[in-house]
Amino acid sequence: METSTVWWLLAGSFVALELATGTFYLLMLAIGMAAGAIASFVGFGTSAQFVVAALIAIGAVGGWHWFRPRKKIETDQSNHDVHLDIGSTVEVSAWSASGSTSVMHRGASWSARHSQYGLADSSTFKAGWYRIVALDGNTLVLSQI
Repeated sequence: METSTVWWLLAGSFVALELATGTFYLLMLAIGMAAGAIASFVGFGTSAQFVVAALIAIGAVGGWHWFRPRKKIETDQSNHDVHLDIGSTVEVSAWSASGSTSVMHRGASWSARHSQYGLADSSTFKAGWYRIVALDGNTLVLSQI
């Protein structure tokens, strides 16, 4: 059996293992195994094949670890996937001095507060259209559009 075939079988087994476990890093190791297969096909010696496979695998794992897309961490209160009201708009006719109000949303009256709740300057609270940015219990948290 050719050495490159062994490398390809190892790469395939790492891909299968990744599909079974969902660990993306195993896919990066499979890329290293594929690089070892290519190095074998080109004619590198056994030691060089291992070095190429290791360097490519380490580079792929390190690259994925450092440059992978990171999802912004959201709390359940401001996660649109948890509360479908987040992102909706409501009209505020008047604010109280403390930054709270009552708004109509989906045919019901909701208590709401400004996202900058507790500010001493009540001039921040103006009537108009606001976006729901979070839910605090049964209270909508609003931010001006």
